[in-house]
Amino acid sequence: MVLEKKGKVGEYEIIKEGDEEIIKINAENWSFPASIEDSELAMAQVIDYLTEKPSANQVILTQRKNYIYGPDQTLMLSEIATIYNVFIKQKKVLSLQALGLTPNSIGSEKERFDLIQYIVLTLIKSDPLGAYVELRRLLREEKIKLEKTSKSQKDSRMMYITTLEFMINTLDKTELVKIVKSDLPGYNLGDRTLYKQIFRPSISPDFLMTKLMATPPLDGEQLDIYEIDEDTEVTIFKRPGDIKTLYFISPPEFKISEDKYTLLDLGRAVLAEHKPREEEFLDPEKMRVTFLNIGKDLLTEIAQNRGIDVSYDEVVELAEMLVRYTVGFGLIEVLLKDEHIQDITLNGPVGETPIFIVHAIYGDCVTNIIPSREDAESWASKFRLISGRPLDEANPVLDTELDLPDARARAAIVTSPLNPHGLAFAFRRHRDKPWTFALFVNNGMMNAMAAGLLSFLIDSGRSIIFGGTRSSGKTSLLGSALIELMRRHRVLTIEDTLELPGRAMRHLGFNIQQMKVRSALTQGGTEMGAEEGIRTALRMGDSALIVGEIRSQEAKALYEAMRIGALANVVAGTIHGDSPYGVFDRVVNDLEVPTTSFKATDIIVISNPIRTPDGLHSVRRVLSITEVRKHWTKDPNQEMGFVDLMRYNPETDDLEPTDDLINGNSEILKSAASNVKEWAGDWDSVWDNIMVRAKTKELLVDYAKRSNKMHLLESDFVVRANDMYHIINESVKEEKGFLDSKSILLHWEAWLKREIRK
Repeated sequence: MVLEKKGKVGEYEIIKEGDEEIIKINAENWSFPASIEDSELAMAQVIDYLTEKPSANQVILTQRKNYIYGPDQTLMLSEIATIYNVFIKQKKVLSLQALGLTPNSIGSEKERFDLIQYIVLTLIKSDPLGAYVELRRLLREEKIKLEKTSKSQKDSRMMYITTLEFMINTLDKTELVKIVKSDLPGYNLGDRTLYKQIFRPSISPDFLMTKLMATPPLDGEQLDIYEIDEDTEVTIFKRPGDIKTLYFISPPEFKISEDKYTLLDLGRAVLAEHKPREEEFLDPEKMRVTFLNIGKDLLTEIAQNRGIDVSYDEVVELAEMLVRYTVGFGLIEVLLKDEHIQDITLNGPVGETPIFIVHAIYGDCVTNIIPSREDAESWASKFRLISGRPLDEANPVLDTELDLPDARARAAIVTSPLNPHGLAFAFRRHRDKPWTFALFVNNGMMNAMAAGLLSFLIDSGRSIIFGGTRSSGKTSLLGSALIELMRRHRVLTIEDTLELPGRAMRHLGFNIQQMKVRSALTQGGTEMGAEEGIRTALRMGDSALIVGEIRSQEAKALYEAMRIGALANVVAGTIHGDSPYGVFDRVVNDLEVPTTSFKATDIIVISNPIRTPDGLHSVRRVLSITEVRKHWTKDPNQEMGFVDLMRYNPETDDLEPTDDLINGNSEILKSAASNVKEWAGDWDSVWDNIMVRAKTKELLVDYAKRSNKMHLLESDFVVRANDMYHIINESVKEEKGFLDSKSILLHWEAWLKREIRK
């Protein structure tokens, strides 16, 4: 940044960012608002500066907040500034001869010069639309006067008319006039209504760099409005001719009073001097608490010294903002608080495009937030410190997790040379509570029967691979499968980025140990590789082994664990693959797992997004539950190694059982049944058990809807419901000597009714 000029009212500086040339104007001492659309004085001042810097393609006015006028709006102002220069320098506009006058002109004729001088020197800059309207009015009057003018005065008046026509034609070519020309009839000088429709700045408080489109679209159709918390409101707009839905957020930091802005600005300046040490980032939660406490004390002291009256709650709110914009991640944190948001993306070059999101209800949306390059660089540095992983030319990809007080997310950052435009970010928000089978039954991802079948397979200790494309819900499905595990079993999870709901499961009473290994995309580093992590897990005793995502060399170690049956419990993981054969191809051909080892897979569950007919939305669905048989040698597709137990029917939008499942033609289910005395050789008993499990899921969803107690589908209640199912099983078996399905279901439903009545 180089300060280039100091003006009488303010000062400006020219900031160059790549091809962008920004003129930033200090308007703190202006006695009028720093708003081009509201103030004719502000507009005149900006155009004055643009006459000196016509190459600027963005204007920022600073007056407690930053008012940012983008390239399109700046271009309109620059056109007026250029015209102003032309009119001043062109003698045929501001000269007696150009106006058909002589030094001896008197009376009304001499008034021409004064009027044109006012239009050019004042009105063009402060109210160019008014100048245009006034010039057209003058032209109409002069043409009427021309008819009554004597022959001796006709040439003089024609010269004046020619000058007026030149000025009007010049303004006619500007984008500003073109946009509102049809709305100009009846325009009154000084009316700023049309300017408010044209000039709509992005706004950011001066303590942060992120820009916000602060005014909702005038032509937008409001689809929805809701609150993230008591201070943050979200409005969803559909705009004419735009296929993208607008996610318009109003965060608290853009709505606070001037006194609070002063506190934040002063507080940030002090906190900025305290640079967090690298070791502080090893415990981000503790660091945030420390900075929050420092911020509260600091803001209280500043408020007392400045005589600003703020309550304790207001101090806490401001301190939380300070934390967000010092050691935190700014408005990314505010977005992640919205439980409807699934994905957040910031494309490179950061600063030129807004943030995009994927909304659970409205799908792909564009937001009213434009982050700055400074934001991006700050976030990247923090992610390096938090993760302990590199992000540089040798390692242009960083995968890690973001753990905030109100949300969890997976973060992926790329930089050059992979991204030629520098930094770019993608965040996948994790649900606040773990997904459950009941929730998936409720939203249609699968039905109760599929939930019952998977519950049976998990209890039977089968090896299950959850496959799917990107954003297919496979990790969420794996997380919901963990909730089906009995809490008496030990669970080991292995991930390079912590996405599975380990912390939530600990709070739910599960015996779970999370292990974090090196990302497959990272070269070197101190973290243990995934394959070593799996082999270490095999030495940690009888446990369910869960691999977050099978990406690389860990595949061989995982299948080694499956083959030797070392864990004597469920082994599960996710992998990219859009079909059972796609999973086989990925594991065997890409990851080089021997074909014979792949047979250790018992079940493959495929989920994928399904596009709606309009092509604008998608819904996640489980497409198949497939068993992998063991008799084939080379190609499971050609040798009937894959047998679908359930298959998605697009006509009914439902996952339907196949004849193989209904008729008991399943080697995996028979093998599972052979380990239970009551089920061995008795397919009907196995089928009854699957259907009882399915019925419990169905009843849970039905009762939750009927009682309007949707919290019953959440993990804390589902875990209790699953526990009660197993307790009732044991009780019925002791009482009757066998697993009586009808009795189990009756007892379980009676328990559910009692819980609902509490």
